[in-house]
Amino acid sequence: MSNTLSAFVHTLRYEARDTMSVELRPVEGTQFPAFTPGSHIDLHLPNGLVRSYSLSNSSDDANRYVVGVLRDRASRGGSRSVHEDLRVGKPITISEPRNHFVLDENASHTVLVAGGIGITPLLSMARRLTSLGKPFEMFYFAREPGCAAFLDELKAMGMPLHLHFDSEAGGPPDLRALLARRAPDAGTHHYSCGPAPLLDAFEKFCAELGHPNVHIERFTPVEVAASSDARDEFTVELRKSGKFIEIKPGKSILDSVLDAGVDVDHSCCEGVCGSCETRVLEGVPDHRDSMLSARERASNKVMMICVSGCKSPTLVLDL
Repeated sequence: MSNTLSAFVHTLRYEARDTMSVELRPVEGTQFPAFTPGSHIDLHLPNGLVRSYSLSNSSDDANRYVVGVLRDRASRGGSRSVHEDLRVGKPITISEPRNHFVLDENASHTVLVAGGIGITPLLSMARRLTSLGKPFEMFYFAREPGCAAFLDELKAMGMPLHLHFDSEAGGPPDLRALLARRAPDAGTHHYSCGPAPLLDAFEKFCAELGHPNVHIERFTPVEVAASSDARDEFTVELRKSGKFIEIKPGKSILDSVLDAGVDVDHSCCEGVCGSCETRVLEGVPDHRDSMLSARERASNKVMMICVSGCKSPTLVLDL
């Protein structure tokens, strides 16, 4: 289980319309753990919510974390609290970094596709690839230039940067044509983060074009229905705790485990942040998260217990 860290708000900076960056530093006498590009942290916000945000700064930076936060008009309180409640110098509890969007530093070429605030993890990747001298290119899409966060930093990096603003182009980009500019190559890795329509199109076109190494990170969950062979009731064995829990209809594995007195990391409870990822020792999960790849789901080695179910009578978890 991840530990929490004591931090304080060092800098708040306007990055684009409705978007600001928050630089966090450790409290005196402590240090932040190192992180890798693609990582995110949980912020324990003043209004009681816990929300995950991607780190945008260089993984080579010592002892600071920077996140970029868009004030979402449909906010349920998370981004609104970041924008309204955080102040320079204010203490805040955060989680250690976690990474479910790992950059392959051995790729022969890397393609980064960002939409809006999805630039945050890809900016950290771009910084790392630049420091390593690795070949890569970035596509960055936004409604208009004023909505594109970190734009000046990206331009200053001197990388191949392809910008598309709907307001100037008269509509969205031809993503398929852009992805078709490179022939399928086992050494090339494609990464994308942004709104759901972009990610859905990205996955679809990469599959059609035969790009083999495709990675996405979602900020909002995709609704995944239970499989036809998913069970309404099943037993979960917690191997470390020595407990057996009966999962009843309408109640998640996570809630049932917490009710049994077993502490489990969790945050979004929507299958999108990865906090509750749990190792599966036996049994067949019914995956309903928005994070795991097809290969990871097929392996049945891990699952997100906040939303996923079970296809077998018993599920044995490493808890």
